Amino acid sequence: MIIFIYGEDTYRLRRKLAEIIGHYKKTNKTGLNLIYPDFSKEGPSSVLKDLEDSINQISMFKEKKMAVLINPFSNAAFKEEFLEEGGRFVKSDDIILFCQEGKIDERNALFKFLKKSAECQEFQLFSGLKLKNWIKKEFEKYGKRIDNGIMDILIEFVGSDLWAMANEIKKLASFKKDGVISTDDVKKLVRPKIETDIFETINAIAAKNKKRALELLNGHLEKGDSPLYLLAMICYQFRNLLIIKDLTEKRVAFYDITRKSGLHPFVVKKTYGLAQKFTFSELKKIYQKIFQVDLDIKTGKMQPEAALEILIAEI
Repeated sequence: MIIFIYGEDTYRLRRKLAEIIGHYKKTNKTGLNLIYPDFSKEGPSSVLKDLEDSINQISMFKEKKMAVLINPFSNAAFKEEFLEEGGRFVKSDDIILFCQEGKIDERNALFKFLKKSAECQEFQLFSGLKLKNWIKKEFEKYGKRIDNGIMDILIEFVGSDLWAMANEIKKLASFKKDGVISTDDVKKLVRPKIETDIFETINAIAAKNKKRALELLNGHLEKGDSPLYLLAMICYQFRNLLIIKDLTEKRVAFYDITRKSGLHPFVVKKTYGLAQKFTFSELKKIYQKIFQVDLDIKTGKMQPEAALEILIAEI
């Protein structure tokens, strides 16, 4: 049996993954037959061979085996070989679970095979009424009542990122013990999605487009965003880049980076590709520059706005 879950909404995708694995563990108590093939391995046959060996092993217990494949589309050799051999897994009593985050090219041969042969579920990003209904249900989980206009301002501040939205809803529910959660409560407690804009700024830096990076920075300053907060966010983003780059150079598998880094899965997903645009040495130097700029501001050697512009110009 093959199950295929995929999509850009990693929040609901990961929840579904946990739900499927949780159901498997309830019906297969030992947990000894739950495997996670390692896609960081090199060699054209290593992953498929490990998968076949695990599935074919004779178990001491009368349990189904389950192989959980996280982001398998990243391994070209596995995709090619699975297309040749995958047909025999379709009618197996054992389970192969494909979980692919992000957008997939529907012309991809593996995608076509799975859509035809597997039990499939796609998780698209919510927008409009679907997003509002999801927000309403999340508040209902906490037994909270909300103002009519609260969803519009939440969506404006947070966007369609359900990881961030779930955290903000939990924060609002914890803050407002009694009464109706109002738009004023949102304005007090929820910070607009400056992090997303900062990521765009860092993307411009990575592309060596300093002009665009400075334009984005000045846009923040003109809106009244605090220079010190902007610097803190830039520092946070480059710290994450440094952590992820270090783990990738140590050949840690993509799906294992979240556990080892301690970072949120959404942060890892957003940052992983960007980290590949820098060398580890470059990231260390940039991080040191950020630290120096922070010190210069705090000791009064430089004005915050000027320090930020110089930092971006020198990166």
